Amino acid sequence: MTGLSLANAKVSAAEEGEGKALDPLCPDAEVWSGKLITDICWGCLFPIRIAGGAWGDGEVPDGVTDKILCACDSPTGIPELGLTLGLWSPARLIEIVRNPWCAPALGGAVLNESAVSRLRLLGTAGHAEYDASETSFYNYHYYAFPLYILLDLFWDDRCNADGYRDFDLLYVSELDPTWSNDELAFFTNPEAVLFANPIAVAACAVDGVAATAGHPIDAMFWCAGTWGHMYPLSGVAYTSAGTDPRISSLLATRATAALHRRGLAWKTVGNDALCGGNIYPFMPKNQYRMSLFYPVAETDRTHAIGESTFRWGVGRTYPGPGEDHVYLLWRWQDCCAGI
Repeated sequence: MTGLSLANAKVSAAEEGEGKALDPLCPDAEVWSGKLITDICWGCLFPIRIAGGAWGDGEVPDGVTDKILCACDSPTGIPELGLTLGLWSPARLIEIVRNPWCAPALGGAVLNESAVSRLRLLGTAGHAEYDASETSFYNYHYYAFPLYILLDLFWDDRCNADGYRDFDLLYVSELDPTWSNDELAFFTNPEAVLFANPIAVAACAVDGVAATAGHPIDAMFWCAGTWGHMYPLSGVAYTSAGTDPRISSLLATRATAALHRRGLAWKTVGNDALCGGNIYPFMPKNQYRMSLFYPVAETDRTHAIGESTFRWGVGRTYPGPGEDHVYLLWRWQDCCAGI
């Protein structure tokens, strides 16, 4: 290949990549690029708690371990002594998309080309300007994203609560009929009927205040702070005009809560999590924080589950390709690091 043709090929590839990033139907979030370094809030891993002492500034969730020393059984059954370690770590990537099977985290790839499937599961931002009954609907894809392991940074095998060591697609809402149907969702979480009343909904204002202060109330598991009501655990939500970080955050939270409810997510905070995570049926909101990775990344902070979007969401979306959102889900991990 001549130098001129090689240069033309490089220009064509660059133009193709740029066009995909601006594709209004299925954009490329450019996860696997320099943004993996520049668009991550690296200061958000602090504070790091070692043997009960905190190193660095930041929010610590409620209920963290109060131990200094710990011991966990080795694969041979012999107890091994260690020091308690706790820190925030990127654990999951959640993309909220309008077009079914669209995967911005995979370069804007479409996972299923079936026109029938895509039309049946097509999302909508709703039409809030018409009346208050309009709703929005989005699909989600849930990825394992153990960033510290992927980048070969510091880590201890005991601190890998769920065992995931690679980037993996764990769940797609398009294959889950309960995500697109509130009635079906009710049968997987019938406790929703207890909170479908004005008193329970009004009580979420308390959780909203606590979440905006950085510490959502785990006991109020039916609330997602200022973002709305956790139930039903489906992709249908009351909308605002266009895609709103509040709506996409609520749906990302519901997705995580639904996986907890089905025994597919772990509690990783507290003394009982030192030797490994525990299956937990209700989402422990305090152990999670979120940061928007795409379209406009949060690089200086993370936000609590339910924290008001007035504190973090202004100017982080735009029409077209900016209406699909990719969130980085941070999880606090208490573990017993080997000495």
